[in-house]
Amino acid sequence: MARTKRGKTTNKKRKKVLAGAKGFKWGRKSKYKAAKEALMKAWSYSYRDRRTKKREMRRHWNIIINNACRKNGMNYRDFIGGLKEKNIELDRKALCTLAKQRPETFSKIVEEVKK
Repeated sequence: MARTKRGKTTNKKRKKVLAGAKGFKWGRKSKYKAAKEALMKAWSYSYRDRRTKKREMRRHWNIIINNACRKNGMNYRDFIGGLKEKNIELDRKALCTLAKQRPETFSKIVEEVKK
């Protein structure tokens, strides 16, 4: 049986890992083993933080909605509860956008919930 030489495959794999570690500090950008470990850690952080980002954005929207509600004489809890009672199906992202860009429309929604 013929001998298989794996130099091309190994070099390609190594290049791919080092390209992924481009911009890392110290030896993690140039040493294969360190780069591989750093990338594994980076990938796990990126997976985790894609979920954390959603959580943080929702917190941010809640703060802005609460602030806008208080300007209109209502608190956040009563506002969200009132939206559910009146079957007004606006998500927090849309409410936040309304509160920032169209405060007069947001105040009309608050008045509708107060009724």
